[in-house]
Amino acid sequence: MGVMKHLGSVWKQPKENIPPAYRRNRMAGWRREPVFQRVDRPTRLDAARRLGYKSKQGITVVRTRVRRGGLRKGKIHMKRKPSKAGIKKITMAKSIQRMAEERTNKRYPNLEVLNSYWVGEDGKNKFYEVIMIDPHHPAIKSDKQLGWIAEGNSHRGRAERGKTSAGKRGRGLFNKGKGAEKLRPSLKANKNLGK
Repeated sequence: MGVMKHLGSVWKQPKENIPPAYRRNRMAGWRREPVFQRVDRPTRLDAARRLGYKSKQGITVVRTRVRRGGLRKGKIHMKRKPSKAGIKKITMAKSIQRMAEERTNKRYPNLEVLNSYWVGEDGKNKFYEVIMIDPHHPAIKSDKQLGWIAEGNSHRGRAERGKTSAGKRGRGLFNKGKGAEKLRPSLKANKNLGK
């Protein structure tokens, strides 16, 4: 078994393979950090490589955290029974991973989000590592696999437009076959019937 395959098998079931005390101490350290923390190397090298990470200039990995749970809504007092107030069990149309990517992109406006992956969660937060690329860096422009991100302005704001893996998953573009007729070119183009 190769190193990347072994890492992948460890992270498939982190609760069983990583000791609880180690995970708890790691989360405690991450909670003390700022919301956006640049890291020297990815925590999950197998996931990062699979999503396009390379150890070279122009590529940065940022660990971020987003609060867990559904949508926060205020209470509505409009003469309705409590069960119809609509406060709990309401979720966003976006996943928490997409929110993490968008917030990281807003924090680093000169970089573009390539992809992101989950690295942990505790009772309050979910932690993601976001792979960021500098489209103006010469090393990126000359790269065969990543040079496309530097061509023109058509790849600006990938996270906000749902062009990353998490964004495409949220838009339903990974669904194929019967029942996926209204997903392309976009949900809005088909009167949101795909949702």
